[in-house]
Amino acid sequence: METNINYTAVGIFIITLLGCIILGIIWLSSGLTGAHYKTYKVYMQESVTGLTSDSIVAYNGVEVGNVQNIEINKRNPHLVELLLNIKDGTPITNGTRAKLASKSMISGVSYISLQDKGTDMTPLIKLPGQPYPVIRTEPSLFMQWDTALTQLSNSFREITASIKGLLDQENLHALKQTFRNIREITDTISADRQQIGVFINSSSKAVRTFETQTLPDANQAIQNLNNMTRSLSDAATDIKRNPAILLRGKAPATPGPGE
Repeated sequence: METNINYTAVGIFIITLLGCIILGIIWLSSGLTGAHYKTYKVYMQESVTGLTSDSIVAYNGVEVGNVQNIEINKRNPHLVELLLNIKDGTPITNGTRAKLASKSMISGVSYISLQDKGTDMTPLIKLPGQPYPVIRTEPSLFMQWDTALTQLSNSFREITASIKGLLDQENLHALKQTFRNIREITDTISADRQQIGVFINSSSKAVRTFETQTLPDANQAIQNLNNMTRSLSDAATDIKRNPAILLRGKAPATPGPGE
């Protein structure tokens, strides 16, 4: 009788212990920590490669939750719906933005990064018709790079098209004709270089002759003209003072009797 009671107690103890171990494993594997969580929805407009259920959600680098569910939006297949479990008390506001981030370029493991620039500190609430509050998104770093590279590629494509349009057959013919004209002008200048030198030498001689002969003679003529003008001015002054000069001249008159 005592032996049966002992086996029964041992069996109950073992079953209880195994049950506690199983419950502990389930508790730890499910991430049950006793913390309260709120559910938020995010609509991603890009590929979520590397993101899985239970991927972490970080707020300014601090882990605050995990991804609960990932699925394609039924109305718009370009959108990916995410349900996020975020710890209660995390300051999710209208200015909070969610974006896809990567832990490592090699591993490809992604997570959701939450950031708030403080533009609107009003707490985020769900709107009428929404089952959960919706956190707005920003393009990931890879998406920004892809957009920049696409714009750069389009710019190069436009430049290439412009160059092709510029270098069509008609423009190439005109350009060749321009080069031909320039070459002819260069050849002509080269052939007439000697004549141009003779002309320059002749011009230099003419300039020297003008400086050594013509200018001095012109200066002397101007000087004579100035002297003549001065003499005429003096004569006009004398006539104005004594009109009799016109009859008797500038010589003094012969004294009369008794003078």
